[in-house]
Amino acid sequence: MTTAPLGPPLAAKKPVERLHHDDLVIDDYEWLRDKESPEVLAHLEAENAYTDARTAGLAPLREQLFDEIKARTRETDLSVPVREGRWWYYTRTVEGQEYGIHCRAPISGPDDWAPPILDPEADGAGTAGVDDDGTPVSVALPAGLPGEEVLLDDNAEAAGHEFYALGSFDVSADATRLLYAVDTEGDERYTIRVRDLTTGQNLADEITDTGEDALFEPSGRFLFYTTVDEAWRPDTVWRHEIGTDAANDAQVFHEPDDRFWVGIGLTRSRKYLLIEAGSSVTTETRLLDTSDPTGDFAVVWARRDGVEYDVEHAVLAGEDRLLIVHNDQAVNFELVDVAAGDPHGPQRVLLPHDESVRLEGVDAFRDFVIAEYRRDGLTQVAIASLGAAPEASASAAGAAGPLTFTELAFDEPLYTAGTGANPEWEQPTIRFGYTSFVTPSAVYDLVVGTGERRLLKQQTVLGGYDPAGYEQRREWATAADGTRVPISLVYRSDLVTPGEPAPTLLYGYGSYEISIDPTFSVSRLSLLDRGLVYAIAHVRGGGELGRLWYEHGKELEKRNSFTDFIDCARHLIDAGFSSPDRLVAEGRSAGGLLMGAVANFAPELFSGILAGVPFVDPLTSILDPSLPLTVIEWDEWGDPLHDAAVYAYVKSYSPVENVRDTHYPRILAVTSLNDTRVLYVEPAKWVAHLREVGADVLLKTEMSAGHGGVSGRYARWREIAFDNAWILDAAGVHPLP
Repeated sequence: MTTAPLGPPLAAKKPVERLHHDDLVIDDYEWLRDKESPEVLAHLEAENAYTDARTAGLAPLREQLFDEIKARTRETDLSVPVREGRWWYYTRTVEGQEYGIHCRAPISGPDDWAPPILDPEADGAGTAGVDDDGTPVSVALPAGLPGEEVLLDDNAEAAGHEFYALGSFDVSADATRLLYAVDTEGDERYTIRVRDLTTGQNLADEITDTGEDALFEPSGRFLFYTTVDEAWRPDTVWRHEIGTDAANDAQVFHEPDDRFWVGIGLTRSRKYLLIEAGSSVTTETRLLDTSDPTGDFAVVWARRDGVEYDVEHAVLAGEDRLLIVHNDQAVNFELVDVAAGDPHGPQRVLLPHDESVRLEGVDAFRDFVIAEYRRDGLTQVAIASLGAAPEASASAAGAAGPLTFTELAFDEPLYTAGTGANPEWEQPTIRFGYTSFVTPSAVYDLVVGTGERRLLKQQTVLGGYDPAGYEQRREWATAADGTRVPISLVYRSDLVTPGEPAPTLLYGYGSYEISIDPTFSVSRLSLLDRGLVYAIAHVRGGGELGRLWYEHGKELEKRNSFTDFIDCARHLIDAGFSSPDRLVAEGRSAGGLLMGAVANFAPELFSGILAGVPFVDPLTSILDPSLPLTVIEWDEWGDPLHDAAVYAYVKSYSPVENVRDTHYPRILAVTSLNDTRVLYVEPAKWVAHLREVGADVLLKTEMSAGHGGVSGRYARWREIAFDNAWILDAAGVHPLP
């Protein structure tokens, strides 16, 4: 019989001195950074045992939540097929299996643009699968398309591994070879393999320790891929010739500046390969005509600090043009085009800067261009025909007249829309996705020539679901400086009455200009159906309200993210949606920093705080350039190593540095041992500091996972059920009968 831990594990104090800008810091818990140390691993295991014991009473609720997710999800399913070349590509899932199975089937002819609709429950073909101990078995699949081929079964690839993630997945233009990259540790270092699709056998080509990016160039003779440096920064692009030893691969590009990541891409037209180097605030793109894949890449626009741009290839009136979305003297970005052969030549403004619209990107096709942008915090999609080249403007500035974009209209007050997989240059349709808090995710094809929308698939919610029973709305909190901060909410209308405080989960992120948009979630239904209000605080530092919304929540204005979240919490309390004894906060990664900060600044507002893979020791991390991704982060948080003012500012909000003797709400910190983005040591140190002041805090460490948590859908559902059971308990919600 196992004896439950009587008390929380107390980390030993082993003082280490750190001196910067005449400020001496004694770090008692830096020793926890050594993940190979038996003492460290024993401490993390002890924390897990304590968490298991403290949450044992939630086990029935966790099982109930897991069963509800499973019961509402169509386990045997398939994605909407996407046409690329002469094939439809799609992914199947099979009941009882953790991972997807990647398949293809031939198109019926060159004009076949309507993806087939398949019955995911029908009996059909079989493919290789694995049982619980990894033994290959035959698994029944739903009926497939005529001529179906299984390209890759992730279940077979994952056999024998505690963690599995598929990275790059690319089929050669002649459809005879598959490139795929896998990570079996969770550390985001991949092994690339190449499969001969005519035989189903892997070639001898195998490249280890790569970054996530890899692709074939159009001839299929070469593949390009990235590798990372010791700080886990993708910094080098390589060219590998199929059938040769990877030791002889050619280095195509190396980025020496530690602030920049590199990636490799291919234009939809397959005319150009692109190498993109980017920091948080600056980008530089290089192009290479794919007719000469061993040639030299040429810079489009040389990097200038603070200027970001993206490049798309288009053909206008028979001329190769580059469409460039940039922020040079255009804070919310504008769209221009230049001659592909002379990118420094005359520019035409195709979509001018708009202070109320944040232009996020464009996609170019043979006959049209798609623009995606944000207005009033909501995503927008618009299409412009390329039937003729834009006319030159007669204005004194010499700018071109804008393209005529037609915006897609949606009728919900809160929603998320965006383009999906559209790999074909000549396609007459556009694939896009749509969802909201109450509308299950839907996939559409838009026939560009007619404007017709064809619903191809909508997420199935088994057991019955009526969106009319749920309400979504937007509230606005007023920050201390007068800024209005949006809050998106959803709840079940028969269980929640505004003005009568209800249990509430307030989610936040607020960094890197990442927007947290309203989307549908099967697992969230289990919270809403227990009377919980789900809310998102769209704090500064995110991208919901344009580039300046981001700029005013980073570096020396980072505290705005924290105070915005606190003001959103106060608004929900003052407006009668919740109360401090029923309000739980949640954030992950950089959102975990948000959680750590608000726990210190306003602990009295919350009954619980869940911090996932939390960045709670930012000062230690971004003072050390040898740690993964540190130098890249200086553009986001500032450089405390060389700037005393930044040092003092980060120290003023760092969760580890500001733990104080006060009454904290219940706290759950969740992390992963192999996370390379936010190291497990940060929450481990934070928890140790919180224990010193008697806080009720739990630490849960996944011992074989990375930044995204566990792999496998069932394992992921159990992870969600664990978190949600804790949230419901912290919010004072009892399980359904």
